Amino acid sequence: MKTTPFFRFHEELGAKIVSFAGYKMPIEYSGINDEHISVRNNVGVFDVSHMGEIWVKGPKAYEFVQKVTTNDISVLKIGQAQYTCFPNGNGGIVDDLLVYFYEEQKYMLVVNASNIEKDWNWCNKQNTMGAELENASDKIAQLAIQGPNATKVLQKLTDINLSEIKFYTFVTGKMAGIDNVIISATGYTGAGGFEIYIYNDDADKIWEAIFEAGAEFGIKPIGLAARDTLRLEMGYCLYGNDIDDTSSPIEAGLGWITKFNEKNNFIDKERLLAQKEAPIVKRLKGFEMIDRGIPRKGYEIVDIDENKIGVVTSGTMSPMLKKGIGMGYVNKGFLKVGTEIYIKVRNKKLKAKIVKLPFYKA
Repeated sequence: MKTTPFFRFHEELGAKIVSFAGYKMPIEYSGINDEHISVRNNVGVFDVSHMGEIWVKGPKAYEFVQKVTTNDISVLKIGQAQYTCFPNGNGGIVDDLLVYFYEEQKYMLVVNASNIEKDWNWCNKQNTMGAELENASDKIAQLAIQGPNATKVLQKLTDINLSEIKFYTFVTGKMAGIDNVIISATGYTGAGGFEIYIYNDDADKIWEAIFEAGAEFGIKPIGLAARDTLRLEMGYCLYGNDIDDTSSPIEAGLGWITKFNEKNNFIDKERLLAQKEAPIVKRLKGFEMIDRGIPRKGYEIVDIDENKIGVVTSGTMSPMLKKGIGMGYVNKGFLKVGTEIYIKVRNKKLKAKIVKLPFYKA
């Protein structure tokens, strides 16, 4: 099992450690609800160093990234990031990821921890044009500082005006005395804040500086469990749950990152365009429980007569809404907001309704 450069801090803080994507990772510290609410109302720090980073460089970098991702990188300016996915050639998704336009002829792809090897192999297989690829995942550490007070905490550590970094843009500069820190206004919580990328050797220094700067705000370390409940309240997809090699971006409601313009000739373009224009079969939808109960991955979604109409892909008890929420693929005829559906929980049929995402609105 691998560990991140911050592992000793997790142990010292008494985190509950679990195996995740080949790493020993903190799942919780003070409790899921407490950590979740801290991020929504204040500020928290996630160790996300298990995520993967792949550099794409050289004269063929643009051509390569445009081929393997569904979104259109032609619209990116240097210093901008973009959410996208790798289509798998069969209508499904290899992974979802972020693309950073770092400088001319240089992009950084940030991929899911559980898919690093899979994505690296896929990228090499598709690299028919000869782009320069580098898997830097083991060299780079990443922290997500999230919540309404994240800017106040980090501003104490840098001369860069963080309030000028717009959503889905980034800068590279000095933070806590460390050079070449990538400071990105992105995150997986919907609570605002930043994700920062550093080399492993600087991990101790950045962690200690952030927690010292955040002491007056009551900054807290946050585990993977609260990361999951936070992303679900926002209706963000989780690879392996809501999207995978069998689900298409169209079905998953990710048509907005699937651009069918003439500049964008990506893998599966024609197949996905045909699916977009075809009659709807099923879609990934959000739902809230009306009856008391907590939906979980794999639970059946049924109609009033208990005919199966879908399956839950993610579910939890929302710490902010105090009710069960979930997402799942639902058949046509049950997709409209307000439509009543039922979740099979331990052979009970519990009422729920289709809702518009996100579940939680700050």
